Amino acid sequence: MLNVYSPHNRSLIKTIPTVGNDEIEKALQLADKLYQDRSSWLPAHRRIDILNKLAGIMQDRSEELIIIAAQEGGKPYMDSKVEVLRAINGVKLAAEHIGHLKGQQIPMGLTKASENRIAFTRLEPIGVVASISAFNHPLNLIIHQTVTAIAAGCPVIVKPARSTPLSCLSFADMLNEAGLPEAWCQVVICGHEEAEKLATDRRVKYLSFIGSAKVGWDLRSKLAPGTHCAMEHGGAAPVIVEPDADIKEMLPALVKGGFYHAGQVCVSVQKIYVHESICSDVTEKMAEMANDLIVGDPLNPKTEIGPLIEPAEIKRVENWVNEAVSQGAELICGGKRISETYFQATILLNPPESSRVSTQEIFGPVVCIYSYSNREGAIQRANSLPFCFQAAVFTKNIDIALDTADKLNAMAVMINDHTAFRVDWMPFGGSDDSGIGVGGIPYTMREMCREKMTVIKSSKLP
Repeated sequence: MLNVYSPHNRSLIKTIPTVGNDEIEKALQLADKLYQDRSSWLPAHRRIDILNKLAGIMQDRSEELIIIAAQEGGKPYMDSKVEVLRAINGVKLAAEHIGHLKGQQIPMGLTKASENRIAFTRLEPIGVVASISAFNHPLNLIIHQTVTAIAAGCPVIVKPARSTPLSCLSFADMLNEAGLPEAWCQVVICGHEEAEKLATDRRVKYLSFIGSAKVGWDLRSKLAPGTHCAMEHGGAAPVIVEPDADIKEMLPALVKGGFYHAGQVCVSVQKIYVHESICSDVTEKMAEMANDLIVGDPLNPKTEIGPLIEPAEIKRVENWVNEAVSQGAELICGGKRISETYFQATILLNPPESSRVSTQEIFGPVVCIYSYSNREGAIQRANSLPFCFQAAVFTKNIDIALDTADKLNAMAVMINDHTAFRVDWMPFGGSDDSGIGVGGIPYTMREMCREKMTVIKSSKLP
């Protein structure tokens, strides 16, 4: 059995059953049987109908989904509401893009050997999908990892994070209510051993993993031959601030991007390189805004920063901050735990480049500011880590903006916006240590298909 606790006060929310290797095997057998029996495949029109009904059900029960997400994940109500609305829109996007899953005609007759032929490709489901999810977006990540598979026509087995399984279970109930046969989306609540068995099984043709790099890359090394995968591991999200940046407009974005969900976001603003001419001003004003953020119960609609997911994370963040200060960082604001799961919004100025807050993903409410005199040097510092995900630059000079965006080692660069910006129809994903593969509803759907060609030969053809 698994006890699900509230990150807010560590009270027990619910106890739910877990599964072992035998149940994982049964889930794999059922999913594989569905895929191998083409007569059981869901036609496109039925998938569209199911997803449209699902979006309606989720809309009608959105308040329930918001409360569940806020309770189990600790994300403040206002942000959990945004997540649920995004999740509903994600379902609609998937339904809309089913009609875009199409192949193409391949030209023939270009050589003597290719005469009298017509060739075309079609997209068909890649096979059984296994999705292993993370805690920080307990509903929207599940949407990206399961609805995409359903839209592509793949059976999917999803393992939610053990700390936040309730959103996934509620979503699965709504899927069934919308008309999806249960076997097409199976939820397994299990431990690491069972999750590895699921991910590395030969019957799985696509693995979607969101979580730590250590676990993700280890799983990838053990995948069965031919299994495709997408890995999302996070990064350190650097920001370059030029002296001509609009500080008044920039600061709310940086504060939101840095402290949203207590920094527990894979593209959360973490390292801000500010030109020395405005560094003091930016640091002072950002600290004032950080100190004014409302920290507390995630179910309170006014709360802006909620808890970290578990006490161990508070200890880790506290240790990293103390280490940086002991090594010479200036503590501008915060820096202390509030309770066993709450930590103050913290800003550090010029921590050593070798400290853990500078070299690793903090995943907590801590933002580091570094002064610089030369933009090229700041870019080199920002690129010094083995992460490649999302970054940002603030400047009014379009030439500098585009030059900086070109030179930053990132898969996406925001100009005059924070690093955590995302909409669900855009490509989203990291490279290097940050991951592999491309997320985003239509992009994931395409990755969960395989292209199959048919060639027709006839003397009647030109």
